Amino acid sequence: MGLFIPTYFSPIAQYSEIEKADNVIFEMEDNFQKQSFRNRCYIYNGNGKQLLSIPVKHKIKEGRKKTKDTLIENAFPWQDQHFKSLQTAYRTSPYFEFFEDDIAPIFQKKYKFLHDINIDTYLFVTDALQLNQAFFKTESYLIETKEQDFRLLAERKHQPEKPTDIYVQMFDDKHGFMPNLSILDLLFMEGPNATTYF
Repeated sequence: MGLFIPTYFSPIAQYSEIEKADNVIFEMEDNFQKQSFRNRCYIYNGNGKQLLSIPVKHKIKEGRKKTKDTLIENAFPWQDQHFKSLQTAYRTSPYFEFFEDDIAPIFQKKYKFLHDINIDTYLFVTDALQLNQAFFKTESYLIETKEQDFRLLAERKHQPEKPTDIYVQMFDDKHGFMPNLSILDLLFMEGPNATTYF
């Protein structure tokens, strides 16, 4: 079993570990961290690396906020912007058209809580990659665990040094290979074959 934090279209490194785990446990009691993959991912467009970030509501009072209680700010159309960015970056990739109808509902459904969209992105990706692990949610924060602990993969500064195997990317002739982008980059380029690059 592996212990993970649900993130938004997680980096490839996180899915590499998910694929190896017998089952997945999602940490639901952690504190929200700004500038982590909990509400952001990176894709590859014609200008290089592009950030897609889900806006979240911040409490008026300062203090720690649990990720599971983090509310999405829906005052402007971030879902339309994210989907259009994916279409612009990947519409000519080998597999975007194949997955477009399956991924579109994530950008149409109105979400209130950040963890709900993160679980939905996980379900979409595991279905696309044909991964069959069961997943469970924690009910209290696990300071120590006997499971393999991959929670740090949700933090930008704690990414593995070993990059993923090199695969062809949409704009690598312009900007070179970019490792550990969102799993969507690998999925749209390699389709079900993506797991061979983990």
